[in-house]
Amino acid sequence: MKLGKRLGRAILVLAFWLGLWMMLARLVDTALLLPGPWAVAKRLAELAVTLGFWRTTAVSLLRVLLGVALGVITGVLLAALMSRFRLLRALFSPLLTIVRATPVASVILLALIWLGRDFLPCFIVWLMVLPVVWANVSAGIEAVDKSLLEVARLYRFSWGRKLRRIYVPSVMPYFLSALRTGMGLAWKAGVAAEVLTVPVKSIGRYLYESKLYLETTDLFAWTVVVVLCSLGLEKLMLAAIGRLDKRWNRGGQA
Repeated sequence: MKLGKRLGRAILVLAFWLGLWMMLARLVDTALLLPGPWAVAKRLAELAVTLGFWRTTAVSLLRVLLGVALGVITGVLLAALMSRFRLLRALFSPLLTIVRATPVASVILLALIWLGRDFLPCFIVWLMVLPVVWANVSAGIEAVDKSLLEVARLYRFSWGRKLRRIYVPSVMPYFLSALRTGMGLAWKAGVAAEVLTVPVKSIGRYLYESKLYLETTDLFAWTVVVVLCSLGLEKLMLAAIGRLDKRWNRGGQA
């Protein structure tokens, strides 16, 4: 019943925004400025039957996935090490804070001096995801109930059991929040880097060329691809981590 209500609400919301888009497109009355949803959907269908479309999407997807994976791994490791060693926290905290505050475009242009254009989008994604994961996981570690740690000490929990029964359940909500935020940033930063560096096979290249040649319908179509990839990848990763968390907890209870 709840699923039916959610689905009905989602359909109504989607219909509202598509209707508003259609009305605005009719008011503007020129596809050069604002193509209608039907024109964009038609163009997207035309692109979807070509092999180049799927190759391009796959390459950009792999860049984002690799950058996210590196950002998650290094972010979790840094959070764990910095919570344990104060010297590391004093050394790296200002640097990570600066990275979070620096505009993406500035980072891309600076990194372009040292890195090749094919690897740069992956590096930018890593750089954007890292501080988000670090900050959230650090907050999760700090939020661990100290009384539980005291109980673990009294009962002489092993390091692995302490991690499984105390730290992971406490940190997991913060980690999932970081993943949601990081995934959105990953696609924005990754595609922005592709637009500025224009790698041979990339969604950013097609976005850049669409803007350059005033192909607004293509620009909207590729933007829809980015949004769908971002949302789909976020859902898949959160679902996978959620299932892994349940298995972890079942293993800990056993």
